[in-house]
Amino acid sequence: MQARAALASVLAVALILSGCARPHRTIAPVGAPQPVRSTAPPTPSPHPAATKPAKPPLRPLPAKLPAGLGRNTGVRPVALTFDDGPNPAWTPKVLDQLKAARVTATFCVVGREAQRHPELIRRIVREGHQLCNHSWRHDLDLARRPAAEIRSDLARTNKAIQTAAPGAKVPFYRQPGGRWTSEVLGVAKELGMRPLHWSVDPQDWDKPSAATIGKRIHAATRPGGIVLLHDGGGNRAATLAACPRVIADLKRRFGITRLR
Repeated sequence: MQARAALASVLAVALILSGCARPHRTIAPVGAPQPVRSTAPPTPSPHPAATKPAKPPLRPLPAKLPAGLGRNTGVRPVALTFDDGPNPAWTPKVLDQLKAARVTATFCVVGREAQRHPELIRRIVREGHQLCNHSWRHDLDLARRPAAEIRSDLARTNKAIQTAAPGAKVPFYRQPGGRWTSEVLGVAKELGMRPLHWSVDPQDWDKPSAATIGKRIHAATRPGGIVLLHDGGGNRAATLAACPRVIADLKRRFGITRLR
């Protein structure tokens, strides 16, 4: 018996040393203190995730409008311009009124609206009106952004216009809100567009009554004036209601012409 016990002990030691068996885990007696686990937070990775670089701050707007903006027709007759379209609710009705009065206008179109309503771009061109780039989404801060962003926005808008009406000319650019900077003037010129501003703003975008729109235009218009109106960007019922009298008044006093 003693020889067998000794042999078993020798075999157990041999198995442990060879890795074929593991020693039993020692169990602490009841009441003995347990080892304390660390609660410290994990060590942060030496290579934290990269963060996106901050966008450059917007340039401040100039204290006054830069030189070189188109604000006069150069002749006695005045010009009508319509911004923020094309819109399927209002643009066709404006076009109907212009056709009835036998006058033409310049439509300053927003790129994404031109993409959504290409048939209206084609009708504008077909009926002898002019087109003007009015940025992709009417970003009021566009002119304060880097030149590369401005160029991309204006080029994208021209592409949408010319996709809708292949071969259509886009000779003008109008900055949303009239917030011009020298950078946006330079980009527009690079893309072959002249900067188009205005001399008469009845603020129809603020939805005054048709009578108020008419009175403001009558009082502010001078020979060669460029009148700002809207056929998109909101409810233009008052503008539409004002147009027949406005057009008749301007034709009688000055005449209405295309921009050159």
